[in-house]
Amino acid sequence: MSTRKSDARREPKATPIPDRAGIATEQRNPRSMRLHAMSVSECVRLINEEDARVIEALKAAGPAITALISEIEPRFCRASKPGRLIYLGAGTSGRLGVLDASEAPPTFQVSSDRIIGIIAGGDGALRISSEGKEDDPEGSLAALQSLKLTKLDCVIGIAAGGTTPYATGALRVAKRLNRGVLTALLTCSPVSRPASCDHLIVLNTGPEVLTGSTRMKAGTATKLALNTISTTLMVRSGRVYENLMVDLRASNDKLRDRAARIISTLTDASRDEALALLGQSGGDAKTAVVMRRLNVGRDEAARRLARASGVLGNVLESVKAVNRTRSSVAKAKSRGAKAPKNRSSSTRVNAR
Repeated sequence: MSTRKSDARREPKATPIPDRAGIATEQRNPRSMRLHAMSVSECVRLINEEDARVIEALKAAGPAITALISEIEPRFCRASKPGRLIYLGAGTSGRLGVLDASEAPPTFQVSSDRIIGIIAGGDGALRISSEGKEDDPEGSLAALQSLKLTKLDCVIGIAAGGTTPYATGALRVAKRLNRGVLTALLTCSPVSRPASCDHLIVLNTGPEVLTGSTRMKAGTATKLALNTISTTLMVRSGRVYENLMVDLRASNDKLRDRAARIISTLTDASRDEALALLGQSGGDAKTAVVMRRLNVGRDEAARRLARASGVLGNVLESVKAVNRTRSSVAKAKSRGAKAPKNRSSSTRVNAR
């Protein structure tokens, strides 16, 4: 009898389960109280109508998203030793971060170590849920330690409800490893800004059609916010010209076709000529465009781009400036007047 009492005394106390009843994404949606009895058409209509709130939530969060990107930009877009964008989350939130990070290299030909997605439970959790891992506030420690964080990095915790220990804990861990690191929390529930969080972004999508199923509106809003953050940083890094992804990696037939169309659009080359240029440039659309527009070989085109920090817009704008000067000189000579000094200066996009 005494042994049993002794064993009972040694048993650790169970950790109280947090009461999340007050979290917005856990509330019941009054519009879907009869969800179980709805027809197919009623379900489709209701879900579509509720999804409209996603755009409203993104619009309302616009100033906060702008403020975050504006602070990331000088870190991420540096020409020398630029910082990184690091997403952390559990479950759907973690998968969305990994998804956004994994799409950056083929779309923008950015190194895979510049935008990084980390999910609780590791890559295996992408396919097989390991939701229990989200309860560990120190769960990101090993992954963040391996990255050797610097003051130029930005760590974004993603948590639909805003309270996931793994995500919020990651911000504390990041600040502990390097106090200068920039941190943000992306959530779909109105919450107070955690102490270790520099930027709080709230996408207030309201209760889900299926109570608590944050893979729905919250997940959609999160994906759109991540699209906005990463794409804007790529634009500001000079990896886009006009609205074309000139830095794409032509690694399959679809992307080779797209690269050829980009080359044709920017150079007036025929499709066959564009495909030939793409081959001559080693599959690099930017190099092919410079080769055609400047009538130079691959090596010279590469040198021109290197001098412009890899920004196609800077190369093409400098050519336009030279052409404008030559035109002014020619017109002045034809009038017998003194040629004006070259006042043109290209607006340089942030270096990569």
